[in-house]
Amino acid sequence: MKIKILGSGTSTGVPEIGCTCPVCTSADPRDNRLRASSLVHTDDATILIDCGPDFREQMLRTSTFEKLDGVLITHEHYDHVGGLDDLRPFCRFGEIPIYSDAYTADHLRIRMPYCFVDKKYPGVPRIYLQEVEAGKPFHINGTEIVPLQVMHGRLPILGYRIGGRLGYITDMLTMPDVSYEQLSGLDVLIVNALRPQSHPTHQSISEALATAERIGAKETYFIHMSHHAGLHAELTKQMPPHVHYAYDGLEIVF
Repeated sequence: MKIKILGSGTSTGVPEIGCTCPVCTSADPRDNRLRASSLVHTDDATILIDCGPDFREQMLRTSTFEKLDGVLITHEHYDHVGGLDDLRPFCRFGEIPIYSDAYTADHLRIRMPYCFVDKKYPGVPRIYLQEVEAGKPFHINGTEIVPLQVMHGRLPILGYRIGGRLGYITDMLTMPDVSYEQLSGLDVLIVNALRPQSHPTHQSISEALATAERIGAKETYFIHMSHHAGLHAELTKQMPPHVHYAYDGLEIVF
């Protein structure tokens, strides 16, 4: 299995427009963070997780053009769905299913009605919604996907366990005990860590470290960082064994 981090940043991206802090002006490419998204390859499926407003640039950077067997959406906020229209070139391989909970699906139908009507005009992305529920596994080709509930502040959203070995959580503040149980025995965990300070809807770095310890994956990678998180080179020195800061373009093979 393989996961490539397409974007490791929070909703404003890094550098943040108008900011001259050391992170936003850093020459280290690992401090340049597009909005959070990842591309997963299993033995029989290619799966995109979230499709934000930087999706086009992310695909141009990776020089990847291949069939997408499905797109897993964590929630309906713009930094996670703003690039769905840019799936159009990938629809040359065929229709692409978009997996989300019912709440997100309803909001996508309102936000992008032209994509989900019976009669589409030429050029519209050939995508369709597949509603899923936390705790109810489904398959993309032969790869099992387990959606699990995550709390983004007070908003219930989805995380995913993919192929039994990979857990992907973003925009989490808390999650119920049953979700922790569904994440036991992972090889790799991808989880959000916004900044050192607490936040009303996202984990702080210390909270993310506690989550990583509780889940106990063989390797954990932090994503969805803001510029307040700090410089990548400095952050990596502060991490315990088997916990890492992800960066755009990082490829994890396991």
